[in-house]
Amino acid sequence: MTPLLIAALGLLMVATAFLSGLFGMAGGMILIGVLLALMPLPTAMVLHAITQMASNGWRAFLWRAHIRWRPVFVYLIGCALALGLWSLSRYVPDKPIALLLLGVTPFMARLMPANLKPNPGSIWQGSFYGFICMGLMLMTGVSGPLMDTFFLGGKFDRREIVATKATCQVASHLVKLVYFGGIIDQAASLDPVLAAVAIAASMLGTTLARRILEAMSDAQFRTWAGRLITTVASYYILYGGWLLVTRSSAMAF
Repeated sequence: MTPLLIAALGLLMVATAFLSGLFGMAGGMILIGVLLALMPLPTAMVLHAITQMASNGWRAFLWRAHIRWRPVFVYLIGCALALGLWSLSRYVPDKPIALLLLGVTPFMARLMPANLKPNPGSIWQGSFYGFICMGLMLMTGVSGPLMDTFFLGGKFDRREIVATKATCQVASHLVKLVYFGGIIDQAASLDPVLAAVAIAASMLGTTLARRILEAMSDAQFRTWAGRLITTVASYYILYGGWLLVTRSSAMAF
């Protein structure tokens, strides 16, 4: 990559880390969409994993007093089961399918019956969502708005949502890094300079968001987070659908 492109990606990573630092969500979805447009899927996944580990790790440290540990451990049980299954299949989807999966999951979560609505305090739901979100992450790069919707479904306050989700995400992205960096057949490598820029940019964006999150109310947090999830998810449905249509048209000719 050219120095100019690395610098541009660094600025994007600051912005997306700021967004995730503010709402605990959405920044990673935006970043993976850009990386998928610029790089082969395995390389994009590895860079995204490093970026998100730095961003979420620093966010978890900043809000460590608000982490709810039981949901974290339960969630990781589901993640481990998903890694075992995907390590056997080593499935890597193409970009249109990955984008469509990113977009539809939050709407699926919202359509669930009332007695099955997301609840991060539930042990069985934590394991179930951990399994599904980890599988989605290994296919699309992020657990998408599904994980965001899951954590918004409980009675956690905004700090607990951001801190607990960030802790889960550190482990999830570590699993993704191992999977795309060593397990799959077309395992990717990464420029160390770009990796260093990604880590620094992610930590900076996360730090900048802290004071604004403190000033928000829980009601404001939930309202804007919900709108953000809907907007980003809708974009990926449209973009993934457009890629499928254009690919089908090209194959027809």
